[in-house]
Amino acid sequence: MDTLSYRTETPNAQSVEREWVVIDATDQVLGRLCAKVAKILRGKNKPCFSPNVECGDNVIIINADKVRLTGKKMTDREYLSYTGYPGGQRVATPEVLMKKSMNKHLKAGYHPLFIKVMKGMLPKNRMGRRLIENMHVYNGSEHPHEAQNPKVIDINKIK
Repeated sequence: MDTLSYRTETPNAQSVEREWVVIDATDQVLGRLCAKVAKILRGKNKPCFSPNVECGDNVIIINADKVRLTGKKMTDREYLSYTGYPGGQRVATPEVLMKKSMNKHLKAGYHPLFIKVMKGMLPKNRMGRRLIENMHVYNGSEHPHEAQNPKVIDINKIK
């Protein structure tokens, strides 16, 4: 066999096989859970990973209301946002963001606390903004993505 004919195959958007996975967030620590979900969203757990191609899976997180934070982080941690107007700096705690996720007027699959945490773990560019749309978070155990035949994975088995 001619060893000079080996070629490195790089994946492109058409050749990547993307799946739907369901993760149960019951009694999981928020930061550790989101770090593993970020790895799945980027596709770093696959052998065909490429940093410039969107090769991750779509992730459905259920029971997001049962996630926990260690220590006093639920009340003491502060997330800052800015409206763009003078004096428009807003402060929110994880407790406030969890209550906001119960709002019926929010888009289905949108959870402000998980979005805030995941944005810090994904690339700060166009691809990071596209990847965050592949995460769907629901407070209960029901989700409307049964047509995609998602497979349930145990997040504790992923390194």
